[in-house]
Amino acid sequence: MASCPSVKNILVLDAEGKRVAVKYYADDWPSASSKLAFEKSLFVKTQKTSARTEADVVMFDGYIIVYKFIQDLHFFVTGGDEENELILASVLQGFSDAVGILLRNSVDKRTALENLDLIFLCLDEVVDGGIVLETDGNVIAEKVSGHGLEGAGSFTEQRCMCGLSAYLVTRFPSKDSATAFLWKVPQTVAISQENINLVWAHFWAEARGNHGAG
Repeated sequence: MASCPSVKNILVLDAEGKRVAVKYYADDWPSASSKLAFEKSLFVKTQKTSARTEADVVMFDGYIIVYKFIQDLHFFVTGGDEENELILASVLQGFSDAVGILLRNSVDKRTALENLDLIFLCLDEVVDGGIVLETDGNVIAEKVSGHGLEGAGSFTEQRCMCGLSAYLVTRFPSKDSATAFLWKVPQTVAISQENINLVWAHFWAEARGNHGAG
């Protein structure tokens, strides 16, 4: 019986190999440092290739990786050495298409950082726990646009909560340092204790290995 297609990680790096948005679904990289080392090595391996007109594939460090460059962003989807590269390519295409739709085709680092919450919501709609859920960019974008958080009164509020938690996970190595930052957040963002709790719920869900925040 064939195993279900799975993804090890999805990475979005900038033109210098630095993280924009990353999500890990496997324990192959158990520490934050091992994740960063993998990202750096992969960037060096692929940065001089021409993967702008269409996706390219590379066998790297025992993994099959499909990747594509859009302006100053580098998109990667990693699978095991026996994974079907066509499936990985469909994941990459669906994810990048959805990002393009949601960012109104302004797919660059600046716009991505301004809409980081949407990118992470896209990731959640594409893959869950390594299992591929959806590869149609239009469907993914529609789901993200209509997504709602329990306890959040509006999509704008949802974006605040998801965006802030994504920022905390990506930028801070521990809850203590993130807490120090959170106290400085304007009251217009952290509008209630309920929403602060939502932020921490997202923070810990992501920090337990998804982004390698340590």
